[in-house]
Amino acid sequence: MPHYRVRCYPWGILKQNAKRSVKEREHRIDPLNVLEKKNEEREISAADHRLLGQQLDLFSISEDVGSGLVLWHPNGTIVRNLIRDYWEREHLQNGYQLVCTPHIARKELWKTSGHLDYYEQNMYVFEKSGEGFVVKPMNCPFHIAIYKARPRSYRELPIRYAEWGTVYRYERSGTLQGLLRVRGFTQDDAHIFCTVEQAKKEISTLLDFVRKIMKKFGFKKYQIYLSTRDPEHPENYVGSDKEWQRAQDALAEALEEKKIAYREMPGEAVFYGPKIDVNIVDAAAREWQCSTLQLDFNLPKRFNVTYIGADSKEHETVVIHRTLLGAIERFFAILLEHCKGNLPAWLAPTQVSLIPVSQNYLIYARSLHRKLVNSGIRAELDDSTSTVRYKIRNAELLKIPYMAVIGKREAKTGRMAIRKHGTGKLGLMNLEELVCHINEHAT
Repeated sequence: MPHYRVRCYPWGILKQNAKRSVKEREHRIDPLNVLEKKNEEREISAADHRLLGQQLDLFSISEDVGSGLVLWHPNGTIVRNLIRDYWEREHLQNGYQLVCTPHIARKELWKTSGHLDYYEQNMYVFEKSGEGFVVKPMNCPFHIAIYKARPRSYRELPIRYAEWGTVYRYERSGTLQGLLRVRGFTQDDAHIFCTVEQAKKEISTLLDFVRKIMKKFGFKKYQIYLSTRDPEHPENYVGSDKEWQRAQDALAEALEEKKIAYREMPGEAVFYGPKIDVNIVDAAAREWQCSTLQLDFNLPKRFNVTYIGADSKEHETVVIHRTLLGAIERFFAILLEHCKGNLPAWLAPTQVSLIPVSQNYLIYARSLHRKLVNSGIRAELDDSTSTVRYKIRNAELLKIPYMAVIGKREAKTGRMAIRKHGTGKLGLMNLEELVCHINEHAT
């Protein structure tokens, strides 16, 4: 299949628009076919997220439950919740309001949105008592319904709704692979309701927000794509030529004003609007699509989403659809492979393992364990009768960031002999010093 290579740049040093040539635009990329090819060629290694998930007891997928449906184990749930908590704090500090919506909706809602016409093959549709329902594949119509719950004034805009929302989509069995493509997943979804004049500024702010969030997780290189409509097949999209051109121009201008290089991808837009895809590049130089920013003039028209302007008249609202991490399951897999399971201290399900050298020091170790937990540190006590060497090796295999060895000297001085995963001895620390060290490195 035709393909092309794109050089990876750190964000901020990009100097020019890198639109593809006419010849390049002739080569359409089918993401499903690309993924299937990756699945065939991919070599299972020690850094594969499926093996890491099993080794670290993070998640599983059971055929008894169903293909593409993830079961989060306690360790994985801790990491997932830590990501969510960070995400929520950042959004609240950046002017978003958190919402929560149902998992199903009446079939008519998806007729209005256009999903039944353009996306039904990927949806779970069912009937109950003669009424049609759909298990939600997206959160957009729900956020629109919240916006429309009462009249809105131009003074309120922009309104930013964010949701950690679980959706369900039917994916071909051949494309399913661990957490990278599943049928039930959670999106860090948000919708921004604004005026036409506000749209470009919101997109520009979002591009900065993407960089900040991804940097927290250790991603510093990106590829940027502008997905536009295929002009030869207008039947695949909703909306007029004028609206599509206006939306595509707004996205392109936001990128160009920030001097961010991008590739235009004709035909890769979603049916209701063009989008910017921010693909992260991991430690193995692989490219992954995560963040998506979509400018939509069409759903607002279909749902009659309006605001009252300064002239006391109704005006059509613009909607920006966006995810930063994308599907949490997929992002989790990418992150695991990026750091080879060595999660940073702030994300590790267990931050420190307490290792008494013998049963004689269990009482002291238990006291330290309680104090660490009360200090907000995720600690566990290895009170087994195994040798110290075995306990340290086990903690290393579990990729626990810190180990605190406790023996006669430590019990006498009120300290712990601290080791760091993959590094070795750090020296002696008391409880307060260890808590301070972990919190400092966790941020």
